[in-house]
Amino acid sequence: MPQVLEFKLPDLGEGLTEAEIVRWLVAVGDVVAVDQPVVEVETAKAMVEVPCPYGGVVTARFGEEGTELPVGAPLLTVAVGSGTTPADEPAPAESGSGNVLVGYGTDHSRPARRRRVRPAGPAAPAAAPVAPAPVAVAAPVAAPAPAGPVPVISPLVRKLAKDHGVDLRSLAGSGPEGLILRADVEAALRPAPAVAATPAPAGERIPLKGLRGAVADKLSRSRREIPDATCWVDADATELMAARAAMNAAGGPKISVLALLARICTAALARYPELNSTVDLAAGEIVRLPSVHLGFAAQTERGLVVPVVRDAGRLGAEGLTAEFTRLTELGRAGRLSPADLTGGTFTLNNYGVFGVDGSTPIINHPEAAMLGVGRIVPKPWVHAGELAVRQVVQLSLTFDHRVCDGGTAGGFLRYVADCVESPSVLLRTL
Repeated sequence: MPQVLEFKLPDLGEGLTEAEIVRWLVAVGDVVAVDQPVVEVETAKAMVEVPCPYGGVVTARFGEEGTELPVGAPLLTVAVGSGTTPADEPAPAESGSGNVLVGYGTDHSRPARRRRVRPAGPAAPAAAPVAPAPVAVAAPVAAPAPAGPVPVISPLVRKLAKDHGVDLRSLAGSGPEGLILRADVEAALRPAPAVAATPAPAGERIPLKGLRGAVADKLSRSRREIPDATCWVDADATELMAARAAMNAAGGPKISVLALLARICTAALARYPELNSTVDLAAGEIVRLPSVHLGFAAQTERGLVVPVVRDAGRLGAEGLTAEFTRLTELGRAGRLSPADLTGGTFTLNNYGVFGVDGSTPIINHPEAAMLGVGRIVPKPWVHAGELAVRQVVQLSLTFDHRVCDGGTAGGFLRYVADCVESPSVLLRTL
């Protein structure tokens, strides 16, 4: 007899507690192999294909597409062992693989197959469990008005009700112990307010869940916990843009402006490590982090995401450009894994792509700082003692005032601006 094993929604990592079923990749009766993706789910951070650690026949699925399930809830059941294999197919492996998510040690070289199993005996494969029909509960019925005396003391109130045909038993008195007063009768005589023929629209309601909900929670937590401050400066980026043009003219992969700014950031963090830190409230300590894992804000169809470039301080302009490109493409395709979106130590936010000059960014909790970059546009600028048109950018730094004072934050921002204005400053420190 085959053994029926239950596969539950696994822990997707990084504190995620639920996921929404986007698309089932198998049906009841399909034969699945070990580590074959069986369902696509969306977490607050990414779209993830979940592989099943068992090989056998799918006997039940739990949850329709669009259903949100908590971690640990049943996803499906699989019958493994004898009698679960089609006559013309070898038996699938019966033991679990131990893998949790696609991309974490699972082999994707073989295509997923959906095969309908033939029953091994007279009994058909177990059907999906049918949820019990909800039990109808009758609404409570109001008790009839009591036949006892009506709580009215004043004969004037009785006469007023009688003259106007008001049934005192239908009124709820506003006096002590429900006593019916003159005001209660007069209120019953007033005409009911006119009801508009067409009610005003209630407005569109958008569930605050998934990515939008995760962003809201994180930003709210940042505002609650971090005493932040912002400083900013305008910088002449003409020389930086000329240096980039020269790099790209020399051949090889094209270097992005974001990569050059990222390289400047990592050099600045090496000088001012206070800003590459986090605050451990439980221990009452500031933790300075040994590596720079650089997050960058990217707008996608699902909303704002912040992919993380690991060990950004060890990468040059070409390596940073390649990582930005790779992670941005994954983000637009909705294929960023939870690991791609967590563990950042400092964030670079280039909001200039939206055509704005400045902003006061909210720190990406639990980091300690974020550098914002506005658009680079021609502006009047005094250069070499003369008024000239130069490529000017506004840089803003929002920082956690617990990890440093304004002098450190200002020193960091001034060093970044100096490197933007004269890339040779950066070359001198490499």
